[in-house]
Amino acid sequence: MIAAPEIPTDFTLLQESETHFSSDTDFEDIEGKNQKQGKGKTCKKGKKGPAEKGKSGNGGGKPGGPNRMNGHHQQNGVENMMLFEVVKMGKSAMQSVVDDWIESYKHDRDIALLDLINFFIQCSGCKGVVTAEMFRHMQNSEIIRKMTEEFDEDSGDYPLTMAGPQWKKFKSSFCEFIGVLVRQCQYSIIYDEYMMDTVISLLTGLSDSQVRAFRHTSTLAAMKLMTALVNVALNLSINMDNTQRQYEAERNKIIGKRANDRLELLLQKRKELQENQDEIENMMNAIFKGVFVHRYRDAIAEIRAICIEEIGIWMKMYSDAFLNDSYLKYVGWTMHDKQGEVRLKCLTALQGLYYNKELNSKLELFTSRFKDRIVSMTLDKEYDVAVQAIKLLTLVLQSSEEVLTAEDCENVYHLVYSAHRPVAVAAGEFLYKKLFSRRDAEDDGILKRRGRQSPNANLVKTLVFFFLESELHEHAAYLVDSMWDCATDLLKDWECMSSLLLEEPLNGEEPLTDRQESALIEIMLCTIRQAAECHPPVGRGTGKRVLTAKEKKTQLDDRTKITELFAVALPQLLAKYSVDAEKVTNLLQLPQYFDLEIYTTGRLEKHLDALLRQIRDIVEKHTDIDVLEACSKTYHALCNEEFTIFNRVDIARSQLIDELADKFNRLLEDFLQEGEEPDEDDAYQVLSTLKRITAFHNAHDLSRWDLFGCNYKLLKTGIENGDMPEQIVIHALQCTHYVILWQLAKVTESSSTKEDLLRLKKQMRVFCQICQHYLTNVNTAVKEQAFTILCDVLMIFSHQIMTGGRDMLEPLVYTPDSSLQSELLSFILDHVFIDQDDDNNSADGQQDDEASKIEALHKRRNLLAAFCKLIVYTVVEMNTAADIFKQYMKYYNDYGDIIKETMSKTRQIDKIQCAKTLILSLQQLFNEMIQENGYNFDRSSPTFSGIKELARRFALTFGLDQLKTREAIAMLHKDGIEFAFKEPNPQGESHPPLNLAFLDILSEFSSKLLRQDKRTVYVYLEKFMTFQMSLRREDVWLPLMSYRNSLLAGGDDDTMSVISGISSRGSTVRNKKTKPATGKRKVPEAEESSSSDGMWLNREQSMHTPVMMQTPQLASTIMREPKRLRPDENYMGVYPMQPEHHQAPLDYKQQEEAARQQQERAAMNYVKLRSNLQHAIRRGTSLMEDDEEPIVEDVMMSSEGRIEDLNEGMDFDTMDIDLPPSKNRRERTELKPDFFDPASIMDESVLGVSMF
Repeated sequence: MIAAPEIPTDFTLLQESETHFSSDTDFEDIEGKNQKQGKGKTCKKGKKGPAEKGKSGNGGGKPGGPNRMNGHHQQNGVENMMLFEVVKMGKSAMQSVVDDWIESYKHDRDIALLDLINFFIQCSGCKGVVTAEMFRHMQNSEIIRKMTEEFDEDSGDYPLTMAGPQWKKFKSSFCEFIGVLVRQCQYSIIYDEYMMDTVISLLTGLSDSQVRAFRHTSTLAAMKLMTALVNVALNLSINMDNTQRQYEAERNKIIGKRANDRLELLLQKRKELQENQDEIENMMNAIFKGVFVHRYRDAIAEIRAICIEEIGIWMKMYSDAFLNDSYLKYVGWTMHDKQGEVRLKCLTALQGLYYNKELNSKLELFTSRFKDRIVSMTLDKEYDVAVQAIKLLTLVLQSSEEVLTAEDCENVYHLVYSAHRPVAVAAGEFLYKKLFSRRDAEDDGILKRRGRQSPNANLVKTLVFFFLESELHEHAAYLVDSMWDCATDLLKDWECMSSLLLEEPLNGEEPLTDRQESALIEIMLCTIRQAAECHPPVGRGTGKRVLTAKEKKTQLDDRTKITELFAVALPQLLAKYSVDAEKVTNLLQLPQYFDLEIYTTGRLEKHLDALLRQIRDIVEKHTDIDVLEACSKTYHALCNEEFTIFNRVDIARSQLIDELADKFNRLLEDFLQEGEEPDEDDAYQVLSTLKRITAFHNAHDLSRWDLFGCNYKLLKTGIENGDMPEQIVIHALQCTHYVILWQLAKVTESSSTKEDLLRLKKQMRVFCQICQHYLTNVNTAVKEQAFTILCDVLMIFSHQIMTGGRDMLEPLVYTPDSSLQSELLSFILDHVFIDQDDDNNSADGQQDDEASKIEALHKRRNLLAAFCKLIVYTVVEMNTAADIFKQYMKYYNDYGDIIKETMSKTRQIDKIQCAKTLILSLQQLFNEMIQENGYNFDRSSPTFSGIKELARRFALTFGLDQLKTREAIAMLHKDGIEFAFKEPNPQGESHPPLNLAFLDILSEFSSKLLRQDKRTVYVYLEKFMTFQMSLRREDVWLPLMSYRNSLLAGGDDDTMSVISGISSRGSTVRNKKTKPATGKRKVPEAEESSSSDGMWLNREQSMHTPVMMQTPQLASTIMREPKRLRPDENYMGVYPMQPEHHQAPLDYKQQEEAARQQQERAAMNYVKLRSNLQHAIRRGTSLMEDDEEPIVEDVMMSSEGRIEDLNEGMDFDTMDIDLPPSKNRRERTELKPDFFDPASIMDESVLGVSMF
């Protein structure tokens, strides 16, 4: 393009007398209305044509004269209805608004331009007005500076960012105005070298302003102006091509038929079009170099996004001029932008280019340079960006399949398993375009074939091969959901899938392997489930949405199609794969999605009988739990009383259960005969039958077979003899549990007699005793089963059973005694809080395998969550949670979320009791440390520091609202102080109490006390102290000094840690902001603390404390400002206590003075020691510094590896291509399922409340 012309730095205006305005009416005809200005010939910039002479003089008072701006009344240079107001209202047609302005411009272009300039200024949110005087005599930079001074700095909002209905459409109206303005002026006014030069100069100056509003608004205006000019240039180019063709056609005629005058006219027209195009190119160059090149790397992401969005429009609209590497490089560079909004605009701009296959040749170099970056953006941390990156790669794939390598495609393939559905759907479309959309030529002739010979047969096989190669065999539902929108016909071709499974392969066709058949059955099941349920799999949707009428009709049609096909095919499939547990388990789930009415309406009863026979055979052949439960669910789905087939299915089910129950009773009688040792065959027969009964009892009420007696006999024998096989015990416990639950359901739903309740109560109590016995079994699996069932039974039969108006169930309420609670807690401590290497329960000795380690951890998390539910619902005493809470730091990675949620819920139930439990857990850890290391332990040891860190974590969980936790924190300090002074030193009062070091731990909670409560706690502390203790300054008394100072510090001082410097990072910032206390506030605070003290002491009637002499009144240096403190002055001051009303002994004043001096010296030394310790420990790191905020980690899209800004050091004065090397890095490399989701363990009622 032609180099940009020199842009004037000021607005060139006629030097003439000031224009005066007079009032007139709107929309009147004016003389010379249809006169047109020349294209720069007669109206050069800054000059007026002959037709304008005298029109801006003082005598211009005619109606419709130059005293009108935009067709509206003017007075004192301010219009009644300015352009800004019209555009803001957005009601008028923009065409008429622009036409009015053009008429005003034709009468007096200076006044009209002044109107337009003020329009841009006001659109920026500036309340200043450019007057005619400023317009004439001030330069561009001076006007902008003046407007900047008048800008309203109180508010950061301006029209483009304001909220509200009136500003909602302002941006679109603003952009529309600019586009219509250029369109209406494209034939004359934009070529007068005045209007466009003035506007471009203004917008260029504003876009360079430091005021964001000016920069944002002017950049948007300039970019939209550029877009409008590109459209004009495109029209000129088309007209030039048409004119050139006409000229060539005319010139090629024979001389006799050639019209020379027409040739001259065409030549003149082409010359004029060329001149116009040159001027348009100059304008575009001026905008591009003056605005775009600087603003596409603006500090504000919105401005950068505007630039990238518009350059994409230019390249798409006028590809011949703009679609080259000189412009594409800006989009390529900006793909590394740190803001997702800008990266998103880059991708959408490129999508418009790659969509047009005719432009592919011009994008080859760009694709080769930036393809790797686009591929890496499929893993962008912003999901919207990732989705658009995948869609862009799909367009690249459609344009040329050779561009993307196999590795590039694989990076997109695995995203079909993403938990974020839009990403997965986009990846599914890419996968479909790459592997499934191609059809061979011979397929066109067999489109009407069905089954195994249909064209979808090979595509189904391809889908199976892809699924197996992806090695994510548990995620078939995710794969199906990803491709559901783009490959519906393929995924719903169930006839083809069943034919591939049932029919023999054709000649020359390779049969499916066993592994491929299993994968095909799993995929087929997932497609049927998706069609029948019409919602994504678990983890991919926010919830079930309401289906439209069309979707409901499709759902019904699909269910009818599924039933008609598989009512016939399913018995055949079960017969073929009856011995394969995995295949049968999946196939048996199909009847859940049948429309059972079709069995009757379609006269398919014989196929139903065949299905029931196959299910019966499978129950007899298999002992696998998954298979048996699938059979049980199938019977449950078919036994629906709403359909006529119920009787037929119910008879078959009853016959099967009768046989199983009779067989079990017969086998059990032989198995439990006294004097005979049961052999393995008998044990296997009992176990297999018990498995079948247990699986059916899960979904069916088998109460009439009275299974409690035989199971009780079996379990009791196991307790007495101790040699019962573990699997028999496990399934007997589970079966008995089902018996009790079904009995409870019956007495709850129907009007039950008192005898039924008493019988159920007796069975439940006996069963709980049996489970308690099995908690001490030598086999771990048995103990885990007994523990899990016990927790469930205790939850079900707790006081919650009476909620919802079920008071008649009160006799069933069962509260565990202390021995049972103790055994449950011991089980948790012995089997949950263990090291990974100590857990040897993994099957087949595969403990070293990562998957089995995760499975073992998941099992332990389930056990802990079951016990924590008992705590949360107050089934067991809350103080049992102390043994759980004390493991918070040690096992944070494994169980931190469960323990933290338990703390939160217990605090909601009873704040005070929860605080007492927390301090109890710390006391237990302290006692364990004493037993291990003795009383002369090192307070800098890792064990003691760990207890202090745990205390700090506990303190953080109390949140920021000190009023809500006031009583709880006070009670925590009370218990802590009593514990610290509980054990006096046997060597006498001159030695510290044995537990005095616990005060160092307790000081971590001092920051959670209100100032008046600190005074109250301090008074309580003094009741335990003797006068000699207050004079001690040895190291062994340092915890007492530390704790006292933490209570005497200012209310805003939250740093109480001495040894643990981990907390210093957040607290030292607060210390710097601490305001010194003033004498005006001391008196009321003392009164308030006194009343608080009385309230607290009165509430604790049982509190017995030793009598102590009156506390000496000490001087405080906290009153001084920090800047005035000398190095030898005491920083940690002491609040004076309110004097007692009784008279103190006379000789006490001397002791008081000595104590004061000694305390000041000791406090000064302590401050030095504390500062040194804090400085030394600040370098330490914590396990989770910001524990008060919940951790949210997205395993799908990591934010690591952000790309550095590549815009630095670029040469922006050249239009030559200069592509930087690729510096992209992967932002996430693989998909990891979240094995530690607390929602999978604790129900919604437990997890429904946030921590704070």
